[in-house]
Amino acid sequence: MNGIRIVSEENECRAVWEAAVPRRAIWDLWEVRCCFHRNFRRQLHFIVAEQNGAICGLLPLSRIEESDSYGFFPGEVWKGKTWLEGNRIVSGDEETLRDMLERCPAPYELRYLLPPKNGQENGWATDEIGYLFHPPRYGYDLENYFGEFSRKSRKRLKRDLEFMEALGVRYRYNDTSDFSYLVDLNLSRFGEDSYFSDPRFTESLRDLMNLLRERGWLRLTTIIIQGRVAAVDLGGVYNGCYTLFGGGTNADFIGVAKLINTHHIRWACEEKLELVDFLCGDFAWKKIFHLSPRPLYLLSSRAEEEELQTVEEKTGSGAYVG
Repeated sequence: MNGIRIVSEENECRAVWEAAVPRRAIWDLWEVRCCFHRNFRRQLHFIVAEQNGAICGLLPLSRIEESDSYGFFPGEVWKGKTWLEGNRIVSGDEETLRDMLERCPAPYELRYLLPPKNGQENGWATDEIGYLFHPPRYGYDLENYFGEFSRKSRKRLKRDLEFMEALGVRYRYNDTSDFSYLVDLNLSRFGEDSYFSDPRFTESLRDLMNLLRERGWLRLTTIIIQGRVAAVDLGGVYNGCYTLFGGGTNADFIGVAKLINTHHIRWACEEKLELVDFLCGDFAWKKIFHLSPRPLYLLSSRAEEEELQTVEEKTGSGAYVG
């Protein structure tokens, strides 16, 4: 049995996070998650497992007041579900994870979980599918990548890109004033379904953009056509991975989404990056672009309760009848 303690003071939470979580991906960085924490201001509830004085497990939770539940830190929610991906539970074995989950004081829903290397994800439910592009797989050559497309699809894509370029395309990078265009374009397309309809998300992503700029990781891409902003995407590069966090396109320029996504892929090949993460979301273009699917996982006490309730309904109450 591991020793378990609860940490809720922010500075101490940061200390245990930075001691336990490897800094492999941008999602692993405390300062990235704090861009959201400072705007959502959830109560922290970090469950720390220790053995012989050393941290052997960390389950970093935030209390989501409106649903009286816990989610993965920092507990940013949109329509009741958290948004940040690449969530990493630190635990050496299943017993450690079980011990930590048993100390959660309320229902929990832990989304977008990375699979642990020890195979602990066996039996975990798939939450959503993320989509990745691997430049090394194609020798960093865009033509090798296009070779995966059928002849008809390749011809159509190149024709659409040539049509867009013929309109007179100009690219602008890392002009942070373009963030307002990104927000407006996204809101124009999605309305209340846009993350940016929640000012906490808008300010969180603005803070993230500023952090990326300060660290030299920012890749804010703006496409200008005929003097008008046609598309803006917010991305960042960390440890060889180019992550696209969000964007917006102008509906007046049909096909501009294909143009900007191809631009991201081309740039990643030119820079010889290891990975491009286009995140989750079952948008048709991701399959059309032959991106590699990657499952992310879900641990939910509510799902377990619903499963138990279903079993009880099928078998009666479960009580012994003599």
